[in-house]
Amino acid sequence: MQKTIIKNERVREEYQIIKHPSGLTICLYPMKGFSSAYALFAAKYGSVDVTFKTREDNDYVTVPEGIAHYLEHKLFENDDCDAFQLFAKTGANANAFTSFDKTAYLFSCSQQFEENLKILLNFVQEPYFTDESVEKERGIIAQEIKMYEDDPGYRVFFNGLQALYHNNPVRIDIGGTTESIAKIDKELLYRCYKTFYNLNNMVLSIAGNFNVEATLEICDRLLKPAPDLGLEAVFPDEPYEVKARESVQKLTCAMPIFNIFFKFPAFSGRESLEKYIAYNIIAETVLGKTSAFYDQMLNDGLINNNFNIGVLDGRGFFTLTADGESSDPRKVFTKIKEAFKTAKQGNFSEQEFENVRKKTYGELMSMLGSVISAATSVMDAYFHGNNLFDTIEITADLTYENAVKTLWELDEENSCISIIEPA
Repeated sequence: MQKTIIKNERVREEYQIIKHPSGLTICLYPMKGFSSAYALFAAKYGSVDVTFKTREDNDYVTVPEGIAHYLEHKLFENDDCDAFQLFAKTGANANAFTSFDKTAYLFSCSQQFEENLKILLNFVQEPYFTDESVEKERGIIAQEIKMYEDDPGYRVFFNGLQALYHNNPVRIDIGGTTESIAKIDKELLYRCYKTFYNLNNMVLSIAGNFNVEATLEICDRLLKPAPDLGLEAVFPDEPYEVKARESVQKLTCAMPIFNIFFKFPAFSGRESLEKYIAYNIIAETVLGKTSAFYDQMLNDGLINNNFNIGVLDGRGFFTLTADGESSDPRKVFTKIKEAFKTAKQGNFSEQEFENVRKKTYGELMSMLGSVISAATSVMDAYFHGNNLFDTIEITADLTYENAVKTLWELDEENSCISIIEPA
């Protein structure tokens, strides 16, 4: 095995990254003084990965939207029972999720860690699909899709992404559509499983109270070696400009809700992480709950305590977002754009920036006190080509001058608003 120790002198912490002979990357973060452990077995495979090729393919293949989510549903079952039943016997809490750019299977436990790890490694590596079970799952997923079609919070977000992006598959619901999942069959599921659940495209991330030697021994026994397929996932060309300035839908809700997006070109690697941190701190400084903007908007009755800001980024997409409830969402949109413009003109408080930066640094440090946050952050960092401590270092080193330069890269007019109005 090829082992790398990732250390950080600032926080005096370390974890291991091991390239296992099977092809899997294993990230191990033993945490002293903790009674529980958290493990994620994840594939670099999400809803955006619909066009791809391997060395075995003559050309790029495009599959129906929603197939990554479909696979996640099906993988918990085998010909004997489902994995949830096995975890229930050990007392572990198990779950899975599919996001835009990854799929993860996970458990947390305070006892029988090694037994739980065996369950996790076994069921993720043993797909079992039949025509009958795939057809049954189609109905379940179709019901889930239809349920979200009537969810105001869900729809305001995805309607906004559809206004923001012309071609990028992030604009499609993670579960796909009823039309797209109708095209999914057993053969397609096996093909995508073979392609994306190759161990060279996966990571095992573990943090908390566990025995490193016993963990690696289990990995040696249970991991099934896989050849590197030379997987390439690609995205269609995406114009710089937003597709539409506004999206409006009527659904059942008490008052209008909104989601505002500022579009950026896609970033990758360390640059993506630097932009992610900088724009989170910038947005919090200009619009956050300690800003003059927030107080004024609250006093004017344009927003309430449900106002949130953040950054959404991943493979092929990057956007700064603001969401909340308002009797006049369009006015909120105008006021936010004006706030960024005046910040560029000098109304960007260095003292407030430093307060937010230090607060962000403290929150990142507290993350190291949670086995869930630590294991999840290690997984995310690996898939983005970074390490767990890069986030802390970038935040600590971010200067006011660099934040001002980054602020000027924001094009406040390259933006859109999604609104859900009460039916």
